[in-house]
Amino acid sequence: MNPTRAPQRAFTIHPASPEDAASILACLQAAFAPYRNQYTPDAFADTVPDLEGIDRRLRDMSLFIAISEGATIGTIAAAVNGEEGHLRGMAVLPAWEGTGVAAALLQAAEDELRKRGCTHVTLDTTAPLSRAIRFYQKHGFRRSHRISDFFGMSLYEYKKAL
Repeated sequence: MNPTRAPQRAFTIHPASPEDAASILACLQAAFAPYRNQYTPDAFADTVPDLEGIDRRLRDMSLFIAISEGATIGTIAAAVNGEEGHLRGMAVLPAWEGTGVAAALLQAAEDELRKRGCTHVTLDTTAPLSRAIRFYQKHGFRRSHRISDFFGMSLYEYKKAL
């Protein structure tokens, strides 16, 4: 067992509210901190926005949080554009990686997208997030041919039918 990984503890998934903005930001900061030097400054700022950016996501997207013992341990955001859903901002605290939190967050977001009439979902990711890419592939996402510029980095699109 990885000594930095949390022991199996209970967690729940909830829709996020504006009161959760600071804890969502803290979760994103902790989850993406190991990758900061592999991102351009603008790409990192978009990936880990300030509180105003979190507030925008809360207004424009469906956000979910994973909670354990009163603390936010993970988050994900889902947006709808017609029949296409889009995921962004998935983060799990490093101590909770590999415990099922990410899978539960993904399931909550996909359920919400299906409920809202989406037939497929996309997400974008960067090469430094190889562990996340393996997770997405394990959960049915396949890389599309779309690559875009993300503040000086390559951003790769992944798709999945719902």
